[in-house]
Amino acid sequence: MADNTQTETTQGTERTHRRKVRRGVVVSNKMEKTVVVKVTRRTQHPLYGKVVIRSTKFKAHDLIGCDEGDTVEITETRPLSRDKRWRVTQIIEKVK
Repeated sequence: MADNTQTETTQGTERTHRRKVRRGVVVSNKMEKTVVVKVTRRTQHPLYGKVVIRSTKFKAHDLIGCDEGDTVEITETRPLSRDKRWRVTQIIEKVK
């Protein structure tokens, strides 16, 4: 029975990595084909337990043409430049 489980795992050894997906707001689009996306997340303080809002800015490759204030979805990708490791996959909400 142990032999069966080993053969099943060795047969299905395809490399399928899930890429990280984040949702954020475009803060800057002043560069060519690059936007800065601010992603906010809510975490709990480890000692005091208070919910704290933390944010991170990612530089993402933009071929869609985002504007400042747009809510976008970014996906992790191979390194495109020194700072860019993310790609804009879709615009969720356009700014008016």
